[in-house]
Parts: sequence; C-alpha cells; structure tokens
Amino acid sequence: MTEKNIPEFDPLDMGNYRVDKLPKREKSGFEKKLALLGGPLAVIVFLLLLLVIKVPFLENIDPDILGKRAAERYRDLGAIEFSRTNIAMLAIFASALVLWITEAIPNYLTSLMVIISLVLTGVTPEKEAYAQLGHPVMWLNILSFILASMLVKTAAAKRFALWFIVRFGKSATSLLFSFIAINVVLSMFISATTAKATILLPIFMVVAAVFGATGGDNKNNFGRNLVLQNLFQINIGAGAFITGSGANLLAGALIAGAMMWDKDFEFYRWMELALPLALINIFLGWFIGSKIFFRLSKEESMPQIEGGLERLRHELKAMGKVKTEEIKAVAIFLAVLAMWVTDSYHGVSKTAVAFLGAIVALLPGIGVVKWNDVDIPWHLLLFSAGAYTLGAGFKTTDLPNIAVDAAFDALGFSDSTPFWVLFLTLTGSMIFSSLVFQSKTMRTLVFVPIAIGTAQKFGFPILSLALPVALLIEHVYALPFNSKPAALLYVTDQYSMTDSAKFGITMLFVSWVMIIIWGETWMRLLGYTPNGVFGLF
Repeated sequence: MTEKNIPEFDPLDMGNYRVDKLPKREKSGFEKKLALLGGPLAVIVFLLLLLVIKVPFLENIDPDILGKRAAERYRDLGAIEFSRTNIAMLAIFASALVLWITEAIPNYLTSLMVIISLVLTGVTPEKEAYAQLGHPVMWLNILSFILASMLVKTAAAKRFALWFIVRFGKSATSLLFSFIAINVVLSMFISATTAKATILLPIFMVVAAVFGATGGDNKNNFGRNLVLQNLFQINIGAGAFITGSGANLLAGALIAGAMMWDKDFEFYRWMELALPLALINIFLGWFIGSKIFFRLSKEESMPQIEGGLERLRHELKAMGKVKTEEIKAVAIFLAVLAMWVTDSYHGVSKTAVAFLGAIVALLPGIGVVKWNDVDIPWHLLLFSAGAYTLGAGFKTTDLPNIAVDAAFDALGFSDSTPFWVLFLTLTGSMIFSSLVFQSKTMRTLVFVPIAIGTAQKFGFPILSLALPVALLIEHVYALPFNSKPAALLYVTDQYSMTDSAKFGITMLFVSWVMIIIWGETWMRLLGYTPNGVFGLF
C-alpha cells in the first residue's frame, strides 16, 4: 500500500480512542527487573519468615490483647500452635505483598495461591477460606458490574456525558467543570473506576484534540489538565460513595465487623462524610492544575480546530432519540440508588437491593441486558476473593492487632499518646502508601485493620480512626502503576511521568491536609472525632 492510500488519522473520530485501539503500556526496565525478582524474592521471604527469622512479638502472644474470635482460637489451639499460625499468616501475607507489588505473576494467580496457602498451613479452615468467594461484598461487586453494564450497553452513560459537554462546554474552563459534574454523577452509578475511564476516554480525547492537544509532540496544558484532572476525578468521585468501588465496600465491611453491627455500613453515613470532602478535593485539584501547574495560555484556552466541538454535537445527534432501553436502565439504577441511600430506614442490605436491580435488568421482556452483554472481570473478582481470604486470616489470628501493639510499644507510644499523633501517623501512612501499592483492596486490607486495632489499643472510638483512613482509599493517581485508570490514561500520551508525579504527589499532600482539617471540623461536628483530644485548632 502506498503512503497516499493510508487513511489520514482523524483526531476528532471517537472511534480512534477506543481502549482496544490504544497502545499497550510497556513496563519500564525497572518494572521488568522487579517482575523477574518478584517470584524468587517472594519464596525467600516466605521461607525466612516461616522457618528462619524469629519474630519476637509472635513467639509469645499476650492473649489479653486479642479480639474475641482470636482469643477463642488461642484457647482451642494453645499458645504454641496459635503462635505458629500467626507466623504462617505473616509469611503468607508478606510473600503475597511482594508478588502483588512486583507483578511477578498475575494478581488473580497470587490470590489463588494465598487461598490455598492459608488452608494448607492451617491458618484458616478450608470451608471458611473457600467461602470468601461468596462474601456479600463479592456478590455486590458482581451485581454492580451487571447494573453498570446497563448504562454501557444502552449507551445511556455516553449520551449523558456527550449531552453535558455539548450543553455546558462553551469554553476551556466550562469544559473542565463539565467533566467534574460528569464524573461525580457517574460515580453514583458505576462502581468500577476503570469502566468510567473507558466510557469517558474517547470523549475527552476528542475535546483535547479540539484544543490542539493530540498527544506526543502536541501536548499542551489544556490536554494535561483535562486528562490528569479526569484521572483525579474518576478516583476521588469513587471515594464519595461506599458503592464507588469494591475497596470502599471492603472497608465498610471491616469497620462494621469491628463495631459488631448486625447490618452493613450505611450508604448515607459514608456519603455525608465523603461526598463534601470529595467535592472540595476535586475543586482544589482543578485550581492547582489549571491555575498553578498547568496554567492555560490564551491560545490553549481557545479551540484550535474550527468546528471541533460541533463534531461532538453530531456524535450526540447520531445516537438518535433517547431509546426505551436507556430510560429503563436509568430508571432501574435510580431505584437501586434510592434504596441504597435510604438503607438506614428500610433495613434491606445493599447487596440485596443490587440483587433485585440485577434481576429486573436481566428479566426477558422487561430488562435491558442479556447475560452475554454483561462485562464481569472475573480476574479482578478472584483477586478480591484472595484479599478477603487474607482478611479472614487476619480476623482468625488477629495479626494486625498484635503487630500494632508490638510496633507502638517499640516506638515508645504509651497509653497517653495524643489522638492527633495517631491520626497523623495512620492517615499519612495510608495516603502515601498509594505510591507503592498497586491495589486499593490491598491497602484497605492492610491499613483499615491497623486503624481499628490502634483505636482499640488506645481506647479511642473505632470510627474516629478507621473512617479517616477509609476515606483515603481512592487516592491512587500519582503514578501510572498506582491504579488501572492511571495506567490506562497514561498511554494517551497527553502528559509525561513528571507531569503526573508533580500534580499527583501535590494532591496527595493537599488531600492529607484536608483529611486533617476534616477530622477537626466536619467529623467532630458529626460526633466521630473525640472532643478535646485533637488539639490542632
């Protein structure tokens, strides 16, 4: 084929930005070396902790610090055997962490290895380990994917995003604000951040092209703002609702279990804490991005392709009139959302509500999707099952509580340690751990139990420390490997690694300051932060 027969790339064609057409991000040389070292390193870590290294605080465990379930296990097994199961739990957890961070093998395969290891070492009974695949949060994840598939299959989500851009996107600033609104609204309905990124990516790539940002050598500050702020909003919007991601749901389940509630963590309780904070952080991200780091020149604030935004108008028009299936999909999801928001009144769990919504969505003649239309990422669910099984192992052995007790004793923390020291230590560890951990679920599994154990050890309300930590789960945007949306949007080539790190790490610090202010103000007003112990204002 001669060069003149090669079709010219059309930067305003949304079809050119489908995920399957984007170049796959290659691992850097450092990441490849990590992957090669990960397998042998995980084996060495496992054997050293299991057979060689003596961990003092696991050799002689004080039964008085154990939770109820672990204390019963201690009595049943005896001190020596209980210590052995804790050592095995630590070895499995540490080696799994190595595999997850280095990505030496697929994450779902690591989870399968975790599950069988917990069974073979006797840490978790076989029935309990396998039962985690049927955990209510697992079911809620599956059902949420069914519900989200309605909005994708019927194109209701795409229509809403296009309509909003066409209706309100009259200038560079209004376009950036439009995506803020779109991301927050979609976060209420779509629990997978990767799905939101996939829906929005073709739209904001066309918008970026209209303003002269086509990636590669044609980067500009409008494109940097548009893509990096969308990445930030996709994640922070998910944090506004407990159903925004599986990691939020897991945190809610861990906290509800520690509080010994006989019900789920309430949707409204999470939203009244998280939604205002998310909105403040999103607007701070807009200001820092577009007014400080990537200030728009006069040229960058103006469309560079004449009639470019008209292409989006044509794209919306080409979708035709609103279809019955779209109306049904939105109606089903609004009903589900209304039931979630009012769960404290009717007492029906979020999982049961999602069950009802999914059944209606799949009903022949009434629903809007068939099973083959549903996109359920089973590899992610298997990964989650492994994480939940680790959680069951933690509950059985009480390893986080034991480790927290030993760590704080070693650091010299006494019973009189001020609340604000614990608050800063836990929230700082949680938010900056996102620079290392790839998985939100893994960070949740590590840091929420630690926050719970810390609160119990020092006699503070569990919610005063566990909730602030949980509200930081979705801060996974600073570097391309921090989350799947970050990896996906990095390959658009609209910004560099330096751009991402500069904006992302700044927002981590800003968000840490915000959670500190939030703990002293809004959380205290709602009764979560103990009065008179924070001491900052």
